[in-house]
Amino acid sequence: MTATTAGPETAPESSIPAAGPRPAPLARRAAAEFVGTAALVAVVIGSGIQATELSKDIGVQLLANSLATVFGLGVLILLLGPVSGAHFNPVVTLAEWWTTRHGGTGVTLREAAAYVPAQVGGAIGGAILADAMFAEPLVKWSTHDRSAGHLLLGEAVATAGLVLLIFGLARTDSLRFAPVAVASYIGAAYWFTSSTSFANPAVTIGRAFSDTFAGIAPGSVPGFVGVQLAGGVLGLALVAAVFGRRAADPQPSMPASSPAMAASTPGATR
Repeated sequence: MTATTAGPETAPESSIPAAGPRPAPLARRAAAEFVGTAALVAVVIGSGIQATELSKDIGVQLLANSLATVFGLGVLILLLGPVSGAHFNPVVTLAEWWTTRHGGTGVTLREAAAYVPAQVGGAIGGAILADAMFAEPLVKWSTHDRSAGHLLLGEAVATAGLVLLIFGLARTDSLRFAPVAVASYIGAAYWFTSSTSFANPAVTIGRAFSDTFAGIAPGSVPGFVGVQLAGGVLGLALVAAVFGRRAADPQPSMPASSPAMAASTPGATR
Protein backbone atom coordinates (compact mmCIF):
# COMPACT_ATOMS: atom_id res chain seq x y z
CA MET A 1 0.00 0.00 0.00
CA THR A 2 -7.07 -2.05 -4.35
CA ALA A 3 -10.30 -1.65 -7.40
CA THR A 4 -11.14 -3.16 -10.75
CA THR A 5 -11.90 -6.78 -10.27
CA ALA A 6 -9.07 -8.89 -11.58
CA GLY A 7 -10.72 -12.27 -11.24
CA PRO A 8 -12.73 -14.15 -13.82
CA GLU A 9 -15.86 -12.39 -12.71
CA THR A 10 -14.99 -8.76 -13.45
CA ALA A 11 -17.45 -6.49 -11.67
CA PRO A 12 -19.49 -4.13 -13.81
CA GLU A 13 -18.99 -1.47 -11.13
CA SER A 14 -15.26 -1.32 -11.85
CA SER A 15 -13.90 2.20 -11.65
CA ILE A 16 -11.43 1.60 -14.48
CA PRO A 17 -12.72 0.76 -17.93
CA ALA A 18 -11.93 -2.82 -18.88
CA ALA A 19 -9.47 -3.24 -21.70
CA GLY A 20 -11.47 -6.07 -23.21
CA PRO A 21 -14.33 -8.45 -22.62
CA ARG A 22 -12.16 -10.87 -20.63
CA PRO A 23 -9.64 -10.37 -17.82
CA ALA A 24 -5.95 -10.78 -18.54
CA PRO A 25 -4.55 -14.31 -18.18
CA LEU A 26 -3.50 -15.15 -14.63
CA ALA A 27 0.19 -15.21 -15.61
CA ARG A 28 -0.03 -11.61 -16.81
CA ARG A 29 -1.94 -10.52 -13.72
CA ALA A 30 0.68 -12.14 -11.49
CA ALA A 31 3.39 -10.39 -13.52
CA ALA A 32 1.62 -7.06 -12.96
CA GLU A 33 1.57 -7.73 -9.22
CA PHE A 34 5.28 -8.58 -9.31
CA VAL A 35 6.20 -5.47 -11.29
CA GLY A 36 3.93 -3.17 -9.29
CA THR A 37 5.17 -4.35 -5.91
CA ALA A 38 8.79 -4.19 -7.09
CA ALA A 39 8.31 -0.63 -8.31
CA LEU A 40 6.58 0.38 -5.09
CA VAL A 41 9.41 -0.97 -2.92
CA ALA A 42 12.00 0.64 -5.21
CA VAL A 43 10.21 3.97 -4.71
CA VAL A 44 10.04 3.50 -0.93
CA ILE A 45 13.66 2.45 -0.45
CA GLY A 46 15.15 4.59 -3.20
CA SER A 47 13.49 7.78 -1.99
CA GLY A 48 14.60 6.96 1.54
CA ILE A 49 18.22 6.63 0.44
CA GLN A 50 18.01 9.82 -1.60
CA ALA A 51 16.44 11.71 1.31
CA THR A 52 19.22 10.74 3.71
CA GLU A 53 21.83 11.88 1.19
CA LEU A 54 20.16 15.28 0.71
CA SER A 55 19.35 16.14 4.32
CA LYS A 56 20.35 15.19 7.85
CA ASP A 57 17.00 16.37 9.24
CA ILE A 58 14.88 13.31 10.04
CA GLY A 59 11.66 15.27 9.48
CA VAL A 60 12.75 16.37 6.01
CA GLN A 61 13.82 12.81 5.23
CA LEU A 62 10.44 11.40 6.22
CA LEU A 63 8.61 14.13 4.29
CA ALA A 64 10.55 13.40 1.10
CA ASN A 65 10.08 9.66 1.57
CA SER A 66 6.33 9.96 2.15
CA LEU A 67 5.73 12.31 -0.79
CA ALA A 68 7.60 10.06 -3.20
CA THR A 69 5.63 7.04 -1.98
CA VAL A 70 2.27 8.80 -2.32
CA PHE A 71 2.94 9.86 -5.92
CA GLY A 72 4.52 6.55 -6.87
CA LEU A 73 1.67 4.52 -5.42
CA GLY A 74 -0.98 6.60 -7.16
CA VAL A 75 0.72 6.19 -10.54
CA LEU A 76 1.17 2.43 -10.10
CA ILE A 77 -2.49 1.97 -9.14
CA LEU A 78 -3.65 3.82 -12.25
CA LEU A 79 -1.23 1.96 -14.51
CA LEU A 80 -1.69 -1.61 -13.30
CA GLY A 81 -5.18 -1.54 -11.81
CA PRO A 82 -6.81 -2.52 -15.11
CA VAL A 83 -4.55 -5.58 -15.39
CA SER A 84 -4.39 -7.17 -11.93
CA GLY A 85 -6.39 -4.89 -9.66
CA ALA A 86 -3.13 -3.45 -8.30
CA HIS A 87 -3.23 -5.10 -4.89
CA PHE A 88 0.56 -5.09 -4.28
CA ASN A 89 -0.33 -6.35 -0.79
CA PRO A 90 -1.04 -9.87 0.50
CA VAL A 91 -3.42 -8.52 3.14
CA VAL A 92 -5.63 -6.96 0.46
CA THR A 93 -5.49 -10.09 -1.68
CA LEU A 94 -6.33 -12.43 1.21
CA ALA A 95 -9.07 -10.14 2.51
CA GLU A 96 -10.70 -10.08 -0.90
CA TRP A 97 -10.47 -13.86 -1.24
CA TRP A 98 -11.95 -14.34 2.24
CA THR A 99 -14.96 -12.11 1.59
CA THR A 100 -15.80 -13.87 -1.68
CA ARG A 101 -14.80 -17.45 -0.91
CA HIS A 102 -18.45 -18.57 -0.92
CA GLY A 103 -19.32 -16.73 -4.13
CA GLY A 104 -19.26 -13.22 -5.55
CA THR A 105 -16.72 -11.26 -7.54
CA GLY A 106 -13.09 -11.17 -6.47
CA VAL A 107 -9.92 -13.21 -6.52
CA THR A 108 -10.21 -16.98 -6.20
CA LEU A 109 -7.96 -19.12 -4.01
CA ARG A 110 -5.97 -20.11 -7.12
CA GLU A 111 -5.48 -16.46 -8.05
CA ALA A 112 -4.51 -15.52 -4.49
CA ALA A 113 -1.96 -18.35 -4.52
CA ALA A 114 -0.40 -16.73 -7.61
CA TYR A 115 -0.64 -13.13 -6.40
CA VAL A 116 0.98 -13.49 -2.96
CA PRO A 117 4.29 -15.08 -4.09
CA ALA A 118 4.46 -12.55 -6.94
CA GLN A 119 4.05 -9.71 -4.46
CA VAL A 120 6.72 -11.05 -2.10
CA GLY A 121 9.14 -11.77 -4.95
CA GLY A 122 8.51 -8.34 -6.42
CA ALA A 123 9.18 -6.66 -3.08
CA ILE A 124 12.53 -8.41 -2.73
CA GLY A 125 13.43 -7.55 -6.31
CA GLY A 126 12.47 -3.92 -5.77
CA ALA A 127 14.70 -3.68 -2.70
CA ILE A 128 17.66 -5.09 -4.61
CA LEU A 129 17.00 -2.70 -7.50
CA ALA A 130 16.89 0.33 -5.21
CA ASP A 131 20.16 -0.72 -3.56
CA ALA A 132 21.77 -1.17 -6.97
CA MET A 133 20.68 2.28 -8.17
CA PHE A 134 22.37 3.94 -5.19
CA ALA A 135 25.51 1.76 -5.16
CA GLU A 136 24.49 0.07 -1.91
CA PRO A 137 25.22 -3.62 -1.25
CA LEU A 138 22.62 -5.51 -3.26
CA VAL A 139 21.59 -7.55 -0.25
CA LYS A 140 22.46 -6.38 3.25
CA TRP A 141 20.13 -7.28 6.07
CA SER A 142 18.69 -4.23 7.77
CA THR A 143 19.73 -3.44 11.32
CA HIS A 144 16.71 -1.19 12.02
CA ASP A 145 15.00 -2.88 14.94
CA ARG A 146 11.25 -2.22 14.92
CA SER A 147 10.01 -4.69 17.50
CA ALA A 148 8.67 -2.32 20.17
CA GLY A 149 5.06 -2.84 21.18
CA HIS A 150 3.90 0.64 20.23
CA LEU A 151 5.23 0.11 16.70
CA LEU A 152 3.30 -3.16 16.39
CA LEU A 153 0.15 -1.35 17.53
CA GLY A 154 0.79 1.31 14.89
CA GLU A 155 1.05 -1.39 12.21
CA ALA A 156 -2.24 -2.98 13.28
CA VAL A 157 -3.97 0.40 13.15
CA ALA A 158 -2.45 1.31 9.78
CA THR A 159 -3.44 -2.00 8.17
CA ALA A 160 -6.95 -2.00 9.62
CA GLY A 161 -7.48 1.52 8.31
CA LEU A 162 -6.24 0.55 4.85
CA VAL A 163 -8.62 -2.42 4.61
CA LEU A 164 -11.51 -0.33 5.93
CA LEU A 165 -10.80 2.31 3.29
CA ILE A 166 -10.49 -0.06 0.34
CA PHE A 167 -13.50 -2.22 1.13
CA GLY A 168 -15.49 0.79 2.27
CA LEU A 169 -14.96 2.41 -1.12
CA ALA A 170 -16.23 -0.80 -2.72
CA ARG A 171 -19.33 -0.80 -0.50
CA THR A 172 -20.17 2.80 -1.39
CA ASP A 173 -19.52 2.44 -5.13
CA SER A 174 -16.66 4.95 -4.87
CA LEU A 175 -13.82 2.89 -6.27
CA ARG A 176 -13.16 5.52 -8.93
CA PHE A 177 -11.55 7.55 -6.13
CA ALA A 178 -9.33 4.68 -4.98
CA PRO A 179 -6.01 5.86 -6.51
CA VAL A 180 -6.22 9.23 -4.80
CA ALA A 181 -7.86 7.95 -1.62
CA VAL A 182 -5.46 5.07 -0.98
CA ALA A 183 -2.35 7.08 -1.82
CA SER A 184 -3.58 9.91 0.42
CA TYR A 185 -4.25 7.50 3.28
CA ILE A 186 -0.76 6.03 3.01
CA GLY A 187 0.74 9.53 3.02
CA ALA A 188 -1.21 10.46 6.13
CA ALA A 189 -0.38 7.16 7.85
CA TYR A 190 3.33 7.87 7.44
CA TRP A 191 2.78 10.63 9.97
CA PHE A 192 -0.01 9.52 12.30
CA THR A 193 1.23 5.98 13.04
CA SER A 194 4.24 5.22 15.21
CA SER A 195 5.51 2.63 12.70
CA THR A 196 5.22 4.96 9.68
CA SER A 197 2.68 2.52 8.26
CA PHE A 198 4.26 -0.37 6.42
CA ALA A 199 0.78 -2.01 6.33
CA ASN A 200 1.96 -4.65 3.84
CA PRO A 201 3.62 -8.03 4.56
CA ALA A 202 5.31 -8.24 1.14
CA VAL A 203 6.83 -4.78 1.42
CA THR A 204 7.90 -5.54 5.00
CA ILE A 205 9.80 -8.63 3.81
CA GLY A 206 11.39 -6.72 0.93
CA ARG A 207 12.58 -3.91 3.15
CA ALA A 208 14.50 -6.36 5.34
CA PHE A 209 16.92 -6.77 2.40
CA SER A 210 18.15 -3.17 2.57
CA ASP A 211 20.08 -1.69 5.49
CA THR A 212 18.99 1.85 4.69
CA PHE A 213 16.54 4.48 5.93
CA ALA A 214 13.45 2.41 5.10
CA GLY A 215 14.79 -0.95 6.26
CA ILE A 216 13.51 -3.29 8.95
CA ALA A 217 15.60 -5.88 10.78
CA PRO A 218 14.73 -9.48 9.84
CA GLY A 219 14.00 -10.20 13.50
CA SER A 220 11.26 -7.56 13.46
CA VAL A 221 9.57 -8.91 10.32
CA PRO A 222 7.51 -11.74 11.90
CA GLY A 223 5.97 -9.38 14.45
CA PHE A 224 5.09 -6.82 11.79
CA VAL A 225 3.59 -9.42 9.46
CA GLY A 226 1.58 -10.94 12.30
CA VAL A 227 -0.01 -7.66 13.37
CA GLN A 228 -0.60 -6.68 9.72
CA LEU A 229 -2.64 -9.87 9.24
CA ALA A 230 -4.48 -9.17 12.49
CA GLY A 231 -5.09 -5.61 11.31
CA GLY A 232 -6.58 -6.99 8.09
CA VAL A 233 -9.05 -9.08 10.11
CA LEU A 234 -9.91 -6.06 12.24
CA GLY A 235 -10.38 -3.96 9.11
CA LEU A 236 -12.90 -6.44 7.68
CA ALA A 237 -14.74 -6.46 11.01
CA LEU A 238 -14.92 -2.67 10.88
CA VAL A 239 -16.28 -2.80 7.32
CA ALA A 240 -19.08 -5.10 8.49
CA ALA A 241 -19.77 -2.92 11.54
CA VAL A 242 -19.86 0.35 9.64
CA PHE A 243 -21.35 -0.67 6.29
CA GLY A 244 -23.21 -3.85 7.24
CA ARG A 245 -23.19 -7.12 5.34
CA ARG A 246 -24.44 -7.47 1.79
CA ALA A 247 -24.82 -10.65 -0.19
CA ALA A 248 -23.11 -9.39 -3.36
CA ASP A 249 -20.59 -6.67 -2.69
CA PRO A 250 -18.35 -5.35 -5.47
CA GLN A 251 -14.84 -6.35 -4.44
CA PRO A 252 -11.76 -4.18 -4.42
CA SER A 253 -9.58 -6.04 -6.83
CA MET A 254 -9.12 -2.47 -7.69
CA PRO A 255 -6.81 0.26 -8.76
CA ALA A 256 -5.35 0.76 -5.34
CA SER A 257 -3.59 -1.15 -2.62
CA SER A 258 -1.65 -1.02 -1.98
CA PRO A 259 0.34 -1.32 -0.76
CA ALA A 260 -0.39 -0.62 -0.60
CA MET A 261 -0.71 -0.55 -0.61
CA ALA A 262 -1.07 -1.10 -0.98
CA ALA A 263 0.35 0.06 0.70
CA SER A 264 3.41 0.01 2.34
CA THR A 265 5.37 2.84 3.68
CA PRO A 266 8.74 3.44 5.22
CA GLY A 267 10.46 5.88 7.46
CA ALA A 268 12.49 5.99 10.60
CA THR A 269 11.21 4.72 13.92
CA ARG A 270 10.24 7.64 16.05
